[in-house]
Amino acid sequence: MALTAQFTRLPDPAILAARWQALESRATPSFFLGWTWTGAWLESYGVRPELLALTDPQGQDIALALFGHAMQPRLLGPTATLSLNQSGDAAADRPFIEYNGLLIAKGREGEATEAALQALQKRKDWRTLRFSGIAPGSPLLEIPARRKTRLDRSPVYQVDLEAVRASDYLALLSANSRSQIRRAIKDHDGALPTITKASAAEIEPWLAEMQALNTGRHADNAWDDPAFRRFAATLATRSDKVELLRFTDREGVVGLLLNFLHDGTAMNYQSAFAAPRTAKDKPGLLCHAAAVGHYAARNLKLYSLLAGKDRYKQSLATREEALEWWQIDRFSPRLEAEAILRKILKRPASA
Repeated sequence: MALTAQFTRLPDPAILAARWQALESRATPSFFLGWTWTGAWLESYGVRPELLALTDPQGQDIALALFGHAMQPRLLGPTATLSLNQSGDAAADRPFIEYNGLLIAKGREGEATEAALQALQKRKDWRTLRFSGIAPGSPLLEIPARRKTRLDRSPVYQVDLEAVRASDYLALLSANSRSQIRRAIKDHDGALPTITKASAAEIEPWLAEMQALNTGRHADNAWDDPAFRRFAATLATRSDKVELLRFTDREGVVGLLLNFLHDGTAMNYQSAFAAPRTAKDKPGLLCHAAAVGHYAARNLKLYSLLAGKDRYKQSLATREEALEWWQIDRFSPRLEAEAILRKILKRPASA
């Protein structure tokens, strides 16, 4: 049965929430495609992307997705761009979606993706599509286009918790990583930090503590943004799929982690760590090592550090996968000129 595809203005939040959650119950989405993430993002940033709905002949939702429409900067001037499950505004897209795609009912993935790509092709008001944080080889990349450019490919470093349960976590790491963690443990009373999960009353003060610990440590600090702080608080207070952990020893706080729990995987989304107490102290490595033990004891399958090329993530991991960021261009004289200019200047599309 053919699916009907329609782009509409964003519905009232309560109506969209009911539709999204109903479809989510019939799908196998990533955490980032669930209403916990999507609803928190829409509410915290006040963004109004369009809704793409694919429905069957009975009017039931088979697939849903959000598309932001914006004039995004390019080398030779702004270009009309559609962004999947993002707004197209850098500030509002700061939460950094991963494992992106369409929310699709189980068993309908092929026909729904095909119908969504056809609906996108019929639109004449864009020159570029942005697919951020998608799986390599995603069927979304099958859309016909003049140029398809992979802007980035990022590792997603993970810890196999089944391997941890069968062995010793530190024994699975490199000699250098083992040495760093063991040396840091000595500076913390010879043990990993104690973990406490935030109660409802503790979420707000602990997030404020995360903000304070991150102040001045990053050139572009998400915690400086009030909308991002609202987003983090909304996630932490509205779902048992999100937990805020505080790591302490007898001298005080070592760090905090904001994690997502989904389909047997714990994902570290945000972190904040106290200053090192000695030259060889590694509070971040200690907190993550403690989290690995915490989740292994709960019989989860993976502890994911999510996308990022940070060295510390690689040092903690026992396996990895990848996510990609793509730019899909239609034909446009200006974009053709840009492509030629980039070749001359040897300037990559991501720059």
